[in-house]
Amino acid sequence: MSGSTFGNIFKITTWGESHGKALGVVIDGCPSGLSLNEEDIQIYLNRRKPGQTSISTPRKEDDQVEILSGVFEGKTTGTPISLLVPNTSQKSSDYSEIASYYRPGHADFTFDAKYGFRDYRGGGRSSGRETIGRVAAGAIAMKILKEMGITVTAYTRSIGPVSADLSSFDQEAITSTASCMPDRAAEEKAVSYLKECMMKKDSAGGIVECRIDGLPAGVGDPVFEKLDANLSKALMSIGAVKAIEIGDGIAVSTANGSTNNDAFVMKDGHICKKTNHSGGILGGISDGSPIIVRAHIKPTPSIFSTQETVNKDKQNIEISIKGRHDPVIVPRAVVVVEAMTALTVLDACLLNMSSRLDYLIDFYRQ
Repeated sequence: MSGSTFGNIFKITTWGESHGKALGVVIDGCPSGLSLNEEDIQIYLNRRKPGQTSISTPRKEDDQVEILSGVFEGKTTGTPISLLVPNTSQKSSDYSEIASYYRPGHADFTFDAKYGFRDYRGGGRSSGRETIGRVAAGAIAMKILKEMGITVTAYTRSIGPVSADLSSFDQEAITSTASCMPDRAAEEKAVSYLKECMMKKDSAGGIVECRIDGLPAGVGDPVFEKLDANLSKALMSIGAVKAIEIGDGIAVSTANGSTNNDAFVMKDGHICKKTNHSGGILGGISDGSPIIVRAHIKPTPSIFSTQETVNKDKQNIEISIKGRHDPVIVPRAVVVVEAMTALTVLDACLLNMSSRLDYLIDFYRQ
């Protein structure tokens, strides 16, 4: 299977299956000298692990990370970093029945069509647990970006019909509420809505928004490697994401140039924009404003109500899915969006170091 490696200079390869012995990631291209321990990574893994709230799957996993290589005496060595997270709560028997049919909304059919074989235990590589490696690697990327003065912050913008009011943005609520919304009033409404969905044996979708602050103008490329194109690919590679918006997003299709253009002004000796309809990217290159990206996430496909499908004998059947499943993917996807954004931005920054002669001269001049 190809397609498990992401990045150019800061490069990651994830491995493992939902119900295998373990999952993990190998990171190549991390510079030496970064202070790093397992707790630095565990903080982020704790944000995506299951079984923490009434609106997440009851599957209990410690998701404890172990650093196998690339760190010595608390510092990265510049060699590949290998991270491992054991699976400890597999119930593969919950999935034995689905070996004979294709679940609606899942990758069962397409995986079978491609390989003629699939790991039906929780979806194998198509499972949301594959994102463990992304989050572990993203934790390291975010630590490097922080050293550079760049921050990446993702949060739940909406769940179903409930949207957060960003005028009352509460940073602490992102990591202390079940919904990961930065608005506690909206959080209560979202949880209430999800409980209604659960009573109906249904699920919900929503939007994760991510903000990048501190990235200077000039990062990214103008043609095939546009920063917004690479961010879109990174976020679309997350299993449940079905659409991406940058800045005003789809609203630009009904706007006028006079209202969509961001005026430039001088402020404290720097070129700035009066507005940020572009979402911080112009021509595929960062413009120095905060970058705003939104990922639209579909409802959890594993629902407990009866659904129609087809089995491997090509017979029409009805099914009721068993197992342990989230009524909404959005809250646990917040840190995954954050991680993939950080990985993309860090890789773009490293690539950008060779874009100008004066950068090379300043770096290597003795």
